[in-house]
Amino acid sequence: MDSYDDSGYGSVLAFLVLAPLFFLFAIAAYLISSWFLMKIFDKAGVQGRWRAWVPVYNTLIFVKLGDLNPWWLLILWAGTAVLGWVPVLGWLIGLAAFLYSLAAAWRVGLKLQKEAVWLILYFFLAIVWLGINAFDRSRWNTAIPAAPWAGNFLADNTVWAGVPSQVPAGGYPANPATAPGYQPPAGYAAPPAPPAGYTPPAAPPAPPAAPTTPPPAGAQPPVTPPPAAPQTPPASPEPPATEPPATEPPTTEPPAAPEAPKQ
Repeated sequence: MDSYDDSGYGSVLAFLVLAPLFFLFAIAAYLISSWFLMKIFDKAGVQGRWRAWVPVYNTLIFVKLGDLNPWWLLILWAGTAVLGWVPVLGWLIGLAAFLYSLAAAWRVGLKLQKEAVWLILYFFLAIVWLGINAFDRSRWNTAIPAAPWAGNFLADNTVWAGVPSQVPAGGYPANPATAPGYQPPAGYAAPPAPPAGYTPPAAPPAPPAAPTTPPPAGAQPPVTPPPAAPQTPPASPEPPATEPPATEPPTTEPPAAPEAPKQ
């Protein structure tokens, strides 16, 4: 019985010591992240820095800047709070809310010249991702391709005062200075009118037309006939038929036999 009471007192004491630490840590994280959001909202043109310090509302503005309907995130949060006690359904709804904010961070990163690989940092350390985008030299640029969910129920069609619209026309919005109803900024003065009797200079003469003579045709190489086939060599002349000279027997008579000696 005493051991059970000792373990119970130890748990209560640990909770009383650790709870204030976790509370202070959460407050510090919230203040730092709100400060970073304020810097990002300044880049996006959000009016009123106080919007970054209001809980829940600042995250909804962040999602709105990411081209997503902020009301869906609020519904997912409410579903997590109501159905969080359900073992599987509560976790799935909470995961859907996190993925929803992750998609918004992807779009916000694109507008701050960050590639999709930066989502890995947001996934593990979102506060570091916010700090980098808050204090780097990137500028807010909405001239990016339209979101994959543009045109369906996830697209942001809400209009909030003080939050500029982020819905691009075809992915690449026109210059606001050329939009109808555009008002020049305060302090801008129109250029003065030209003095009376001023005649604008005449337009410079048109340059002479290029010659229309076609360029000479390129020299064609001479046509060389193919070599004739070799002819059959002439037959060699036959040697003349020469008969050997006829040999006649000699006509000289043999000498007479000598006479016998006389006794």
